[in-house]
Amino acid sequence: YLFLNDSPNTSVCNDNCAQNWPPLSGEATAGEGLDASLLGTLEREDGSQQVSYNGWPLYYWANDAAPGDVTGQGVGGVWYLVSPDGEAIRDEAEGQEDEDAATET
Repeated sequence: YLFLNDSPNTSVCNDNCAQNWPPLSGEATAGEGLDASLLGTLEREDGSQQVSYNGWPLYYWANDAAPGDVTGQGVGGVWYLVSPDGEAIRDEAEGQEDEDAATET
């Protein structure tokens, strides 16, 4: 997930926020369909390292229980999944409509 209140390469999710949205840390590798050149790391306020994608600090959502869960999508209007191009996926329905329109022409 990305947090819209963050700015490029800067996380503002600390303390209680980070308990609910733990930062993604460790060594990250780009999976299929992702651009490895967009992966990076940043230093958090506490000195720890956090993985970023296209400059956005990345997070887990504490309420996601299993791989593939996306229950944090859209929480508070500021937490979103990250697209392969490194931007927030704000509305899957809009993306599907665009895809459907592209296949109809």
